[in-house]
Amino acid sequence: MGWYNPTMALSKPPLLVPSNSWVLRGKKVIECRRNYPLIGRKKENLVGVHFVGCKGMLRLKVSASSGEGEEAEPGHIEEFSWSSVILPFIFPALGGLLFGYDIGATSGATISLQSPELSGMSWYNLSAVQLGLVVSGSLYGALIGSILAYPFADFLGRRRELIIAAILYLAGGSLTACAPGLGALLLGRLVYGLGIGLAMHGAPLYIAETCPSQIRGTLISLKELAIVLGILLGYFVGSYEIDVIGGWRYMFGFSAPIALLMGFGMWTLPPSPRWLLLRAIQGKGPLQEYKENAIGALSKLRGRPAGDKVSEKQIEDTIISLKTAYTDEEAEGNFLEVLQGPSLKAFTIGGGLVLFQQITGQPSVLYYAGSILQSAGFSAAADAARVSVVIGIFKFTYSPAVTDDSSRCPKS
Repeated sequence: MGWYNPTMALSKPPLLVPSNSWVLRGKKVIECRRNYPLIGRKKENLVGVHFVGCKGMLRLKVSASSGEGEEAEPGHIEEFSWSSVILPFIFPALGGLLFGYDIGATSGATISLQSPELSGMSWYNLSAVQLGLVVSGSLYGALIGSILAYPFADFLGRRRELIIAAILYLAGGSLTACAPGLGALLLGRLVYGLGIGLAMHGAPLYIAETCPSQIRGTLISLKELAIVLGILLGYFVGSYEIDVIGGWRYMFGFSAPIALLMGFGMWTLPPSPRWLLLRAIQGKGPLQEYKENAIGALSKLRGRPAGDKVSEKQIEDTIISLKTAYTDEEAEGNFLEVLQGPSLKAFTIGGGLVLFQQITGQPSVLYYAGSILQSAGFSAAADAARVSVVIGIFKFTYSPAVTDDSSRCPKS
């Protein structure tokens, strides 16, 4: 797959042409079968851009304002070792796994909590409203965490955001497991949800900003798969602890050691090089200092010697890209553009998918799987919990892991 040469002096950042889209080449129309970056952000900027080749490596012939053409060499594809990619992916992805785990564990915990024999407490007789608050407590926390992430995420950085998320996961899971009463239980659920909100914001950003570009889509998809794996893990733990007195405490508390591992792992990883450069370009500190830190961070992420030339070159290219993008954002950026033109179509489709996924009640089925199965005839708590595992296996099996080879845009 070919890429534009990042060393070219561009007046606009790259524009990705969707796969299977048609591109005008002079008077001819050719089909581009993969995502190729083109120069320009607006349709009119595509004038003067010609494909020299569409299969294998791609070269672009860019017409300058004077009318003269300059041919770019095939772009450089970053070399990397998979061993250097695993940890920067695994530790942020644990944030997604813990989100999914909460869904699966809650399913079994709702059965254990309301059982006179298995709850191990005197306040097991919860009303429908109280049980609903226990189940949705983490979702309320996730909503608050997502709102808080918007103004503070760029200040904290992806790494610190995920460390804070791990601390909230640890505190929320521990408090929930040791809750002496309903109030403490609800507080623990809320704190855990705050961790979900921060983790679901920081994890995809950290993975996208630190992984090699050619596997970025794959790793982001695998992060989503980690959520489903967490659901399955929650069902497994629920089925194992369902017959234990006070088993709901173990179900919720099992998240604590995973959160501890996530926090320790993120502590050992460097900050996102792109975030460091963005802070400098936004005027939050001296560029040279942030640049040196970014080179060191990238070298560590790729397992290279400190300050190597390859990392230095990549950072230089990123600075050029960020300066151009940040300048354009300040000059042209407007939130209302989301509600105009082609952006409105993308916003409607993306927002509609999320909306209909929620209002169909599919997430509620996952949270209440054990209780629903009991009502359906699996009266024994153990039977309902084990059948929940089957649901988790099906969901894990049919969840798409990799979407890089298929188009993400609707056919027109």
